[in-house]
Amino acid sequence: MNSSNITNNPSFLASIGLAGGTGVLIVNVTHPIDVIKTRMQIKKGFSIHQMIKSEGFFSLYRGLPVTWLREASYTSIKLGAYGPIRDVICNKDGPTPFHLKFISGSLSGGIGSCFGNPFDVIKTMQMAGEKKSISEIVKQMLEKQGVYGFSRGLQANIARGVVLNGTKMACYDEAKNFVTKSTGFDRNDIRCQFLSAGIAGFFMACTVTPIDMMKTRLMNQPINEIHYNGLIDCFTKVLTKEGPFAFYRGFLPIWGRFAPQATLQLVVFEQLLKFTKYNPI
Repeated sequence: MNSSNITNNPSFLASIGLAGGTGVLIVNVTHPIDVIKTRMQIKKGFSIHQMIKSEGFFSLYRGLPVTWLREASYTSIKLGAYGPIRDVICNKDGPTPFHLKFISGSLSGGIGSCFGNPFDVIKTMQMAGEKKSISEIVKQMLEKQGVYGFSRGLQANIARGVVLNGTKMACYDEAKNFVTKSTGFDRNDIRCQFLSAGIAGFFMACTVTPIDMMKTRLMNQPINEIHYNGLIDCFTKVLTKEGPFAFYRGFLPIWGRFAPQATLQLVVFEQLLKFTKYNPI
């Protein structure tokens, strides 16, 4: 589509609405990989074959309904608020420097993490094997730990959101500049979007895997028992007891999830912007 057919930047509400819809749609494809990643991070010697044999094929989709809620609250902001935040803090008359793109992505990722954290706690527990329903987990959590229970892992989740989304959006935005110069593709060309998203997905996995591992450990603690007292305590105990390579446990499924998820999310979001005649990222 030529730039003459594009009207303007989307409003904040339009942007987060399109991003939230994108997240809910794409997670149906990537959810099984997320389940496998979660099991690998909390269980040594995890076997996909054994999980399916003992729990059935649909165990790969455990926690999907609450994941829809998580995407609607988290992805809507981390993906949809990036453009509006970038446009506010950056000089529109010149090229946006990488560090400001990273800051914009980090802000939207951190804010989105705060909104999505309660759903992330429930999702992680269900993925890890918890067979209770959403309402049962909420009731038990409120009885045992109160509202505070839904903030478990919040520090790690915010850190993850800041690093992940800062890397994702800045690398994607920067990669689009590289791809357009190297290939001649327009920024709104789906080929440019696919290539740029693939590049961003790799760097996301490299930077966020250690934080994601600690977030999973913190969120999957038993309701009536605390193993880790915050992010620093979790980092110290894992490093001391399991060694530095434990932080990259689950790297391959994280990369396997981030690559298609980042690509699908970004491309579908960009195509929705194009369809509604808004400027691309």
